[in-house]
Amino acid sequence: MIRLRTKRLLLTGATFAALSSHAFALDGQDLLTKINAAYAAGSGVLKAEAIEVNGNDVVLKGTTFTATGPHEKSVLLGNLNLQDVTEEADGAYHIDRIEFPEVNLTEEKNSVKIKDLYLAGVRVPGNTAGEGLASMMLYEEAHSGPLTVIADGKQVFSLEEASGTMALSDDESALSFDGSVTGIKADLTGVEDAKSKDAIDALGLQTVTGEINVSGSWDPSSGTIDLDEYAIDLNHVGRLSLSFAFTGYTMDLVKQLQETARTMQADPNNEQAQQAAGIAMFGLMQQMSFQSARISIEDAGITKRGLDYAGKQQGSSGEQMGQMVKGMLPILLAQAKLGALQNEISEAVNTFIDDPQNITITAEPEKEVPFPMIMGAAMGAPESLPTLLGVSVSAND
Repeated sequence: MIRLRTKRLLLTGATFAALSSHAFALDGQDLLTKINAAYAAGSGVLKAEAIEVNGNDVVLKGTTFTATGPHEKSVLLGNLNLQDVTEEADGAYHIDRIEFPEVNLTEEKNSVKIKDLYLAGVRVPGNTAGEGLASMMLYEEAHSGPLTVIADGKQVFSLEEASGTMALSDDESALSFDGSVTGIKADLTGVEDAKSKDAIDALGLQTVTGEINVSGSWDPSSGTIDLDEYAIDLNHVGRLSLSFAFTGYTMDLVKQLQETARTMQADPNNEQAQQAAGIAMFGLMQQMSFQSARISIEDAGITKRGLDYAGKQQGSSGEQMGQMVKGMLPILLAQAKLGALQNEISEAVNTFIDDPQNITITAEPEKEVPFPMIMGAAMGAPESLPTLLGVSVSAND
């Protein structure tokens, strides 16, 4: 009697476990469907020949990504390994890590190779029609290892690593982001055009190395985008740094822009439809306002080499070429009718040419300026833009 009861209990427990396992098993097809729904502007479709679920891991086998639009093209990605996938109560998915196979594209003597590709901390929304960042597909880290480009049997470009991260605020209403590309190396010694090769040699650009860094934040509720830094730093050339801030880029605007983009992609050969969609997108962009911007160039020797090369082409020295630029600049600026800014630009450029260190252009209006006002001034009274945007120029700060 006890044995029979025990046997029944074991059988019941096994049946319940089997049913529970089936009930809570990951739905790989649902995951793939939601990944496709989350693509920002419907710019592509991810397809898989087969989907394999093993516990909390999902393998999308034989995947291809097809970019939609007038020039539709499919790229074979291979097997994608989605590790430690969990489904949340709202139908969203969290993926601890997505590993991509190595890229190895080869055609005759040309090839592109990329290693160590992955996304980490990916959240796939359960409903893209929701509000806030919860309706977007986000990741904590995107990573690429070494990349090499070979042309005609010779390596012409490479980078060591590229990575980007996102972080949500404590209340998950805003996000910050940063990224970097390190170990950039471009080999220009293979350029065959004689004139271009002469310029490359004179400017010392046979091999260009450097890095790129970017950081910023976005608050969808206020629509404020603040790009703290976008910097390109090239050794023995210089550093170009950009930053800007504007408002109005809300989640509602993002979705309207996405819908307009989908409309344009749906009928790419209809010129009237494309023009109408373009006008609509232009109108949507007018909901934004400008807050500030800054462009800074730090010289690392390229200015002097550039003046020397330009002077040589004119049969003069680099110093004489610098004086020529300083003399011509006021004449060119006078045509733009920039008012007091004209003298400020001339003074900054003169200072920079005499001692190339850095030159900075800043735009900081007293209060944010709506984009329609900027566009109206640009078309009707371009000379008013510097005052409207609070533009200033300085050198060797």
